[in-house]
Amino acid sequence: MPLLSWLSESTDERPDAIRVDDRSVSWVELRRTAAAVADDLRGVRRVAVTATSGLETVVAVVGGLLAGAAVVPVPPDAGPRERDHILRDSGAEVLLGPAGAEPTDPSGPPVVPVDLDRRSDTHHPEPAPEATALILYTSGTTGAPKGVVLSRRAVAACLDGLADAWSWTPDDRLVHGLPLFHVHGLVLGVLGPLRLGSRLHHVGRPRPERYAGAAGTLYFGVPTIWSRIAADPAVARALRPARLLVSGSAALPETVFGGLAALTGHRVVERYGMTETLITVSARADGPCRAGTVGLPLPGVQTRVMDERGDAVPTDGVAMGELQVRGATLFDGYLHRPDADAASRTPDGWFRTGDVATIGPDGWHRIVGRAATDLIKSGGYRIGAGEVEDALLAHPGVREAAVVGLPHPDLGQQVTAFVVGDGVRETELIEFVARHLSVHKRPRQVRLVDDLPRNAMGKVQKKLLPDV
Repeated sequence: MPLLSWLSESTDERPDAIRVDDRSVSWVELRRTAAAVADDLRGVRRVAVTATSGLETVVAVVGGLLAGAAVVPVPPDAGPRERDHILRDSGAEVLLGPAGAEPTDPSGPPVVPVDLDRRSDTHHPEPAPEATALILYTSGTTGAPKGVVLSRRAVAACLDGLADAWSWTPDDRLVHGLPLFHVHGLVLGVLGPLRLGSRLHHVGRPRPERYAGAAGTLYFGVPTIWSRIAADPAVARALRPARLLVSGSAALPETVFGGLAALTGHRVVERYGMTETLITVSARADGPCRAGTVGLPLPGVQTRVMDERGDAVPTDGVAMGELQVRGATLFDGYLHRPDADAASRTPDGWFRTGDVATIGPDGWHRIVGRAATDLIKSGGYRIGAGEVEDALLAHPGVREAAVVGLPHPDLGQQVTAFVVGDGVRETELIEFVARHLSVHKRPRQVRLVDDLPRNAMGKVQKKLLPDV
């Protein structure tokens, strides 16, 4: 089956299949426009795409995939150093961009504008399933970003697993406003509809009122978006006719989960994944959704939680360890980085996510956070930052909270909270957490800040917090 099977076979010429901001195309028109791009890419092995939130990006990505090239999305706001690294490291031979795009580096690949008025009826043969579909660059929290090599087979396995879990069909209309250079916005949010047949409305900037006015059945968002929607009751109630609300890329605060349930009538589906694994764990549309948990492994995916000695931890919903994954959705490796590949795999072939998790007796997963920043070892205790953050967010005066462990001469690490709030005091918040959790989990220090540093997907950049 072709990777973009619905797009490849559809004869539907209705003009609203794919809408990006204020421009729409039919399935047939998208295929013909992308085929014209693919005609220009004959013989190109790797093609970079300036991944704006525009229709040109969708056409460029589809054109690259039709041509059998590996597509390398480039964040449109990437600084010169990051952009240069991605283009050079990936070996991109061409850079596709919006009309009017000009080269910024004479030594880089030639820039080819995407012309939305061109059409072609060329049939391009489907590449082998093991061929590379995408090279996505990680955020590079240590060193330069690494290129994650994802095969067409892995992308297809992920999307088919989500179709099963979410009952995702051609009857759906997907709405989101996520960036088109990450797994969430690009793989799920664009390639998903093109494989499974649901219509797509990308709203451009993800403002709550745009979500409310889109009349979708399936909505994707990150916690920042859902938090803003929950804070606007009229907008939230407009989502009641939807079939499913999905949150990912970071943990959804329980207060937001509860607020959305009350206003929209929907318990939000949470899921878990990484660039290297795609989506591996999710709640199901036909099952329960529980605040603070991300559900069960998708078909074809296996998970386990291991302690620091390499032993499996009890599946009691309490014991924490590193989540490890294997299955059909995993990446093929880091481009040009055999050292990073070796470090990311266990001797028996499992991928080390670096995320701390628990698995309950019923198999449900809860993600505690990143091992490097969210598992705090303080005074002999192992404390999950997410649990402390949830306790802080239960305080009516707290709008945002991020918790880290900072060095401490006696405790090893000190639980430290960074809080955005209204009229709250440090001692008040420390005592509040101590009343709701074990006393040893309370923050030893609360720093009140104006905002938290976040990346393009709304994830808090915890490594930057000490400098806030």
